[in-house]
Amino acid sequence: MSINTSLTRLLGVKTPVVAAPMAGASGGALAAQVTAAGAFGFMATGYISVERLVNELSLVRGMLNLAPSEPLPIGVGYLGWQLEESTASAEALLSAALDNHVQAIWLAFGNNLYQWITYIRSYDAEHKRSPPTTIFVQVASAKDALVAIHDWKIDVLVAQGNESGGHGYGSAPPLLTLVPSILAALPKGGPPLLAAGGLMIGSQVASLLVLGAAGAVLGTRFLMTPESQYTDAQKRALVAAKSDATVRTMAFDRARGTLGWPTGVDGRGLYNSTVKDLDSGVDIETVKAKFDDGVRNGNPDRMLVWAGTGIGLISEIKEAKEIVRELHADIVEHLKLASELCNDN
Repeated sequence: MSINTSLTRLLGVKTPVVAAPMAGASGGALAAQVTAAGAFGFMATGYISVERLVNELSLVRGMLNLAPSEPLPIGVGYLGWQLEESTASAEALLSAALDNHVQAIWLAFGNNLYQWITYIRSYDAEHKRSPPTTIFVQVASAKDALVAIHDWKIDVLVAQGNESGGHGYGSAPPLLTLVPSILAALPKGGPPLLAAGGLMIGSQVASLLVLGAAGAVLGTRFLMTPESQYTDAQKRALVAAKSDATVRTMAFDRARGTLGWPTGVDGRGLYNSTVKDLDSGVDIETVKAKFDDGVRNGNPDRMLVWAGTGIGLISEIKEAKEIVRELHADIVEHLKLASELCNDN
């Protein structure tokens, strides 16, 4: 059974699932395998160089057997606050993806995202790009969603709830509150709305489709794949984690010195001694030294492992293609159940 939503029609995919761009984890291999399986894969720029980005995009092209002139059916994600640090570096990073004709670009966590939307639109116009690059923007409130729709004219909205692993706005409401609030504000015929936050299994995605979302974004689930760039130690920590294992914190950013995030942003990851020590007032230099040592030695009690609240639902590593196939089958099954309930009534 096919699943027909505004997202699947826009992207030309059969499964309304997007693999999130996750810095340090979502590379070309993961994005390519997710797309090859019928969903849509994003890779992340995060802290990588232009050269590394180009290499990852070349990897995607090779894995999908695409000629140099063919578009790449994946997306690339950018952190707005990093782009804002240097216009020249930002334009080089964006152009590397645009020159490779990626299908989509995802923007999040910036104070001036419209600057980069304008840059992408101008590039497309200058190069007569048809169809134009699909622009995803991540939001955490109905207010921000309306700005992205009416002022920025974006193509896809991503509603990120408080349950999401990795970085997000600590004030964001839970997903089942956020999605209806945005749907109520969306104009008729507005862009597809995707739900993100703690999602791991197909039944969750199906419930959000019934609610009115056009698809879902999964991040943590795709960390537990051979294609993820997470280390084996990080993957083992995820597999072993229980549902109550995550916490919202800035401890890991303080420990590694990544403090350029906009006001109100923190991260959700697995609670460990790095968080405990900083919360207890341990000297930051001591914490940094122990954190660095933990990273070198793969110590889960010290290293960073981002994870969403749904982590306890999954306890195994699977290939990305297999995950997409399972998600699709599960979504279809639960949509049928929902339809039968409606018919019975």
